[in-house]
Amino acid sequence: MKVLSIIVPAYNSQEYLDQVMQSLLVEQEQVEILIIDDGSTDNTGNLADDYERKYPTCVRAIHQKNGGHGEAVNTGILYATGRYLKVVDSDDWVDKEAYHKIINQLNQFTEEKEIDLLISNYVYEKQGAKRKKVVKYTSALPKNEVFGWKNVSFSKGQYLLMHSVIYRTQLIKDSGLRLPKHTFYVDNLFVFEPLLHVKKMYYLDVDFYRYFIGREDQSVNEEKMIAQIDQQLFVNKRMIDFYNRMEDVSFDLRNYLFNYLEIITIVSSVLLIKDNTQESLWKKEQLWYYIEENNPSLYEKMRYRFTGRVLTKHGITMRYFTINIYKMLQKLYGFN
Repeated sequence: MKVLSIIVPAYNSQEYLDQVMQSLLVEQEQVEILIIDDGSTDNTGNLADDYERKYPTCVRAIHQKNGGHGEAVNTGILYATGRYLKVVDSDDWVDKEAYHKIINQLNQFTEEKEIDLLISNYVYEKQGAKRKKVVKYTSALPKNEVFGWKNVSFSKGQYLLMHSVIYRTQLIKDSGLRLPKHTFYVDNLFVFEPLLHVKKMYYLDVDFYRYFIGREDQSVNEEKMIAQIDQQLFVNKRMIDFYNRMEDVSFDLRNYLFNYLEIITIVSSVLLIKDNTQESLWKKEQLWYYIEENNPSLYEKMRYRFTGRVLTKHGITMRYFTINIYKMLQKLYGFN
C-alpha cells in the first residue's frame, strides 16, 4: 500500500499539468497519483494517459464526463488506495523538499498509531506579487506531537483550507463525503464536513503546497465570485445545514466549525453587498433569514457579533464597513 494518494482534478489543464506532475513524481515509490480528467476538451486526457504509460507503478489516469471539481474529487476518493489522501489542483504544485518531509512523517504513523489529519503550511503564489504570503499555523497548533481539538487555538481569520490538509483515506471514505457536481467553492465542504470524524491530528511546519492565484478565469477572482454567487450561497447553506445536524460534538470542535461557518457567511454577505444590486441585497437578506429560520440560536450568536451587526444593516455605514471587511478578506484569502 502506498503511503499517500494524491488526487489531481484536471479540466482543460494541458498548459500546466506538466508542472504539477513534475513536482509530484519525485516520490514515485511512496505515492499514488490519480489524474482525474474531468471531461477535458483539450489535450489533458492524452497527457494523463502518457503519464500513466510512463509511470505505471504510481500514476493512474481516470477519465469521466465533466462533473466539476467536486465530482473529480469524489472520483479520486473512490479510487484512492493509499493510507492518506491529498488533493492537489492541476494548476498548483508542491515544494519538493517539504514533500520529502511530509512523506517521511506519514511513514512514522503505523497502523497502530494512525492519525486522522496531517496539517502543513501553504504558500500563495500570486501572479505579480513581489512577496509571497505563507500561511502557517505555528501559533495555533502544537508541533511535533499528536493532538486533539482541545489543543487547537485558531485566532480570528485562521482556518484550514484544502491546501493545508492531508486526511486518512479511510476516514474520508467512511465519512460519506459527497461533493456536489458542477459547483465551485466545494473545497470549503472538504475541510468542513469530514472534521466531525477527526480526533487525532499532527502539524508539520513545512511550506508544502504552492497555491497559484492570479488568472482571470480562476473561481476566486472577485468578478467571478460575484457572477457565481449562487454557487457560493449553495455551499454556504449546505454548511449551515450540516452544522445544524451535528450531535455530540466537543466544545472545541464546534467552536472551530462555528468560526469557519461565520467567515464563509461573511464572504457571501460582503460579495452581495459589494455587488450592490437590488437582487444581491435581497439574496443577502435571504441568507440571514435562512440561518434564523433553521437555527435561531446560531443566528443570534452570529448576528450579534460585530461583523454580523454590520452585515445585517443598511445604508452608507454598512457600505463603509463592508469595503474594509472586504479588504481584510482579500488579504486572508488572496482574492484578485
